[in-house]
Amino acid sequence: MLRLLTTDKKRTRMKISEQFLQRFNKNKTDFMRRFITMDETWIHHYTPESKQQSKQWTEAGCSAPKKTRLIPSAGKVMALVFRDAEGILFIDYLGRGKTITGEYCSNLVCKKKNIFHQDNAPVHKSVLAMGKLRDLHYELLEYTPSSPDLAPSDFFLFPKLKLFLAGQRFSSNQKAIAAVEGYFADLTKNHYRDGIMALEHCWNKYISLKGDYVEK
Repeated sequence: MLRLLTTDKKRTRMKISEQFLQRFNKNKTDFMRRFITMDETWIHHYTPESKQQSKQWTEAGCSAPKKTRLIPSAGKVMALVFRDAEGILFIDYLGRGKTITGEYCSNLVCKKKNIFHQDNAPVHKSVLAMGKLRDLHYELLEYTPSSPDLAPSDFFLFPKLKLFLAGQRFSSNQKAIAAVEGYFADLTKNHYRDGIMALEHCWNKYISLKGDYVEK
């Protein structure tokens, strides 16, 4: 959910976007080679179709059939996705009732790249997680509060995954995980690369909009 941005937040978002863009344009090849991002999302055993997906054609003069309002199922598993410009590095899954802790996040971080991007969730910013990043000499890109439009997983990767899963029903976490793994396996390298490259557009839009939200 997008929150109302204060003048200070807009200024901060604009300043950080300028820094990101400068870092990116300095050496795009090096940036793309070393960049890794991580985020998490819930995978439900059932995700309702979007309004666009569930539209039905009706004859002229006929009203559309009434539909029952559906909500995501209670059964779910959380997917923590680590990826770069070439694809998925690895995914870890947490079942319902389990929580992400700073220790858990720190144990997941592996030394594959050294430009790291994540949002500012408390567990990501915990002492343990941040200490692990420092120990591995990661260059951590700054992330501004209330900025889902700057997280490549939120505006590019996860929405497309949720569209793929919409309308499917899974009887267990294992079957939901298998569907997720199959979806990512079928994506081309260009898909992942395009998701990272799209950040350049967002940074430029941030600057032109003086820090206001970028439309998805």
